[in-house]
Amino acid sequence: MSLPKREVEEMRPWVERTVKKVLGFSEPTVVTAALHCVGKGLDKRKTADQLRPFLDDSAGGFVECLFEALEESRSSRGNKGAGEKHRKRDLKIKQMMEAATKQIEERKKQLSGGGASSIAPSQAASFMNDAIEKARKAAELQARIQSQLAMKPGILGALGNAGPHNLVALANLHAMGIAPPKVEIREVNKPTPLILDDKGRTVDASGKEVELTHRMPTLKANIRAVKREQFRQQLKEKPGEDLESTSYFDQRVSITPAQRLRRGFKFHDQGRFEKIAQRIRTKAQLERLQNEIAQAAKKTGIQASTKLALIAPKKVIGDGSVPHIEWWDSYILPYNLELFGVTNLVEHPAQISPPVDTDKPVTLGVYLTKKEQKKLRRQTRREGQKEVQEKVRLGLMPPPEPKVRISNLMRVLGTEAVQDPTKVEAHVRAQMAKRQKVHEDANAARKLTAEQRKEKNVKRLKEDLSDGVHIAVYRIRNLHNPAKKFKVEANANQLYLTGTVVLHRDVNLVVVEGGPKSQKKFKKLMLHRIKWEEHNSKRDDPDADDDTKRNNKCWLIWNGTAKERNFGEMKFKQCPTENMAREHFKKHGTEHYWDLALSKSVLDNPDD
Repeated sequence: MSLPKREVEEMRPWVERTVKKVLGFSEPTVVTAALHCVGKGLDKRKTADQLRPFLDDSAGGFVECLFEALEESRSSRGNKGAGEKHRKRDLKIKQMMEAATKQIEERKKQLSGGGASSIAPSQAASFMNDAIEKARKAAELQARIQSQLAMKPGILGALGNAGPHNLVALANLHAMGIAPPKVEIREVNKPTPLILDDKGRTVDASGKEVELTHRMPTLKANIRAVKREQFRQQLKEKPGEDLESTSYFDQRVSITPAQRLRRGFKFHDQGRFEKIAQRIRTKAQLERLQNEIAQAAKKTGIQASTKLALIAPKKVIGDGSVPHIEWWDSYILPYNLELFGVTNLVEHPAQISPPVDTDKPVTLGVYLTKKEQKKLRRQTRREGQKEVQEKVRLGLMPPPEPKVRISNLMRVLGTEAVQDPTKVEAHVRAQMAKRQKVHEDANAARKLTAEQRKEKNVKRLKEDLSDGVHIAVYRIRNLHNPAKKFKVEANANQLYLTGTVVLHRDVNLVVVEGGPKSQKKFKKLMLHRIKWEEHNSKRDDPDADDDTKRNNKCWLIWNGTAKERNFGEMKFKQCPTENMAREHFKKHGTEHYWDLALSKSVLDNPDD
């Protein structure tokens, strides 16, 4: 519940005291923001959210202290607010009465001490009249104030409980022979009557015209603009310069004025920055070299890098020149080896029979043209009709009823249709419905059930593997995206392919086994349909570098046939090391798949 602006301003001292208690110093910005939240009637949680940008972690404790202080201020404001207000007014009246009394005393001294020679009688009389007039005005003012206070008992008391300064003023008036003014005590509970004269003007009890205060309406936009400007002024509000006059000023705290220190020149030694630059360049070069070594170790592995360095050629040989010995043989054979028995004849290796027998005769299907298909259909129907006619001629089956329709009704039935057309039409429609039902029943009998359709689809996808199992091995640089892994696994299961997926750094291997048609579809999926270079920051591996994400690709490194399957259902295997991946393939007798993929990854250019 929002509070009026007057109550919010009355709470300002309490809020300032709370801010100083929590923070240790006064901060006008925090005070203004806290008053704004209290004025809008926000609860503790919303107030803490509003003040968190200013107070950070201490916002919760500050809000608790703030609401406790507000409760205390509300309870004490009802008891002390009115008394404080009238106490200040009473103090002001007391000062006025003391000043008037002091002035009267000074005039008395002047009149009594000066004598007739110093002050003329006319001048003394004028001084006396002025003093009496001022004393009367002060007494009338005091009496009017006391009559207004008498309408509010319990705050300063009634007129009979006037302070000593009132008694002094009345005594002075009595001593000077001036009658004190009569005070009319109004009733407390009755409002001031509204008196109008014959001309319609507002007058008081004595008949004097009274000017009423008029509240002029204004636009809502102007009101909002004024409130907005006042709020901006409160935000820009700074503590006043007269801090000593406030009750919250602590003289024990010393405030040092802001001073700008004088800064002199500081000269550096010659060659200092050159040394720093050289040190930075050396450090950057060392870091770049270390990064290259680390990337090579991550991509290829330490063992693969060592083997590759051992078999690398030491010197470059021209395109036209033929070396005495190949560089890959130089590490096995001695350098001065003389080869005996080497001729220009070609030695053919012994032929090995394939694991699958392919000598079976292959029969090609016969495909008919449209014209041949129609001719064959006519012949088949003609033979069927002849068979039915023979059975009817031999008396094995009754002759079929004439096929009557609405269009040929008159031509088939003739005079019967003329004698009773309604009966004939009903008979014809019954025949048509019967033929329709027989046709639908025949279709329903030929229709496959759900299980039969499922078996048909499975039989269509499961191919005959008696001639051998087709195998394909794919290598992928980055396979950490869950969406791409799901596509690989789901398509392999739908195509009834078996195999495995091994996840390793830069060598993610996918091995699939199945028929040739399924392999063709899966190859199209892996090499064309899946966009491996696409990057999704929410799903990709956060540990992978940007180069691997950008240049992700899939390669078909080998495909062929085998006698039987080596793997079961498609499963994923995470292998952090090369040895673990090779052991996984070795269990299934296919460790050469891993060796081939690893060698391809080592020899391939990382930019591919």
